[in-house]
Amino acid sequence: MSKQVDLEKIKQLRKSADIAIGDMAEKLGYKSPNGYFYLERGISQFTAVMLADVAEMFDVPIEELFVNEEYESTNK
Repeated sequence: MSKQVDLEKIKQLRKSADIAIGDMAEKLGYKSPNGYFYLERGISQFTAVMLADVAEMFDVPIEELFVNEEYESTNK
Protein backbone atom coordinates (compact mmCIF):
# COMPACT_ATOMS: atom_id res chain seq x y z
CA MET A 1 0.00 0.00 0.00
CA SER A 2 1.49 3.32 -1.03
CA LYS A 3 0.65 6.71 0.40
CA GLN A 4 0.00 9.72 -1.77
CA VAL A 5 1.28 13.14 -0.72
CA ASP A 6 -1.53 15.67 -0.37
CA LEU A 7 -0.10 18.42 -2.55
CA GLU A 8 -3.16 20.62 -2.10
CA LYS A 9 -2.81 20.42 1.70
CA ILE A 10 0.84 21.45 1.50
CA LYS A 11 -0.06 24.34 -0.79
CA GLN A 12 -2.82 25.46 1.60
CA LEU A 13 -0.45 25.30 4.58
CA ARG A 14 2.12 27.37 2.70
CA LYS A 15 -0.42 29.98 1.66
CA SER A 16 -1.97 30.13 5.13
CA ALA A 17 1.47 30.85 6.55
CA ASP A 18 1.95 33.53 3.86
CA ILE A 19 5.11 31.87 2.56
CA ALA A 20 6.03 32.50 -1.08
CA ILE A 21 7.13 29.68 -3.36
CA GLY A 22 10.62 31.18 -3.49
CA ASP A 23 10.88 31.23 0.30
CA MET A 24 9.70 27.64 0.51
CA ALA A 25 12.25 26.65 -2.12
CA GLU A 26 15.00 28.30 -0.10
CA LYS A 27 13.93 26.58 3.13
CA LEU A 28 14.14 23.20 1.39
CA GLY A 29 17.55 23.93 -0.12
CA TYR A 30 16.62 24.79 -3.70
CA LYS A 31 18.58 27.46 -5.55
CA SER A 32 15.53 28.61 -7.53
CA PRO A 33 11.77 28.67 -6.91
CA ASN A 34 11.21 26.26 -9.82
CA GLY A 35 12.45 23.29 -7.81
CA TYR A 36 9.78 23.76 -5.17
CA PHE A 37 7.14 24.72 -7.74
CA TYR A 38 7.66 21.34 -9.43
CA LEU A 39 7.14 19.58 -6.09
CA GLU A 40 3.92 21.41 -5.34
CA ARG A 41 2.59 20.71 -8.84
CA GLY A 42 3.44 17.01 -8.63
CA ILE A 43 6.02 17.15 -11.43
CA SER A 44 8.75 16.13 -8.96
CA GLN A 45 8.31 14.10 -5.79
CA PHE A 46 8.93 15.10 -2.19
CA THR A 47 11.56 13.02 -0.43
CA ALA A 48 10.87 11.65 3.06
CA VAL A 49 13.31 14.19 4.49
CA MET A 50 11.56 17.06 2.70
CA LEU A 51 8.18 15.93 4.02
CA ALA A 52 9.59 15.79 7.54
CA ASP A 53 10.95 19.33 7.07
CA VAL A 54 7.59 20.58 5.76
CA ALA A 55 5.74 18.99 8.68
CA GLU A 56 8.14 20.63 11.12
CA MET A 57 7.84 24.02 9.38
CA PHE A 58 4.08 24.01 9.72
CA ASP A 59 4.03 22.22 13.08
CA VAL A 60 1.77 19.42 11.85
CA PRO A 61 2.15 15.63 12.13
CA ILE A 62 3.72 14.22 8.99
CA GLU A 63 0.63 12.03 8.52
CA GLU A 64 -1.39 15.16 7.73
CA LEU A 65 0.68 15.64 4.58
CA PHE A 66 -0.76 12.50 3.02
CA VAL A 67 -4.13 11.95 1.36
CA ASN A 68 -6.56 10.28 3.73
CA GLU A 69 -7.36 7.16 1.69
CA GLU A 70 -10.31 6.21 3.87
CA TYR A 71 -11.89 9.61 3.29
CA GLU A 72 -11.11 9.53 -0.42
CA SER A 73 -12.67 6.10 -0.98
CA THR A 74 -15.89 6.95 0.86
CA ASN A 75 -16.37 10.27 -0.90
CA LYS A 76 -16.00 9.31 -4.57
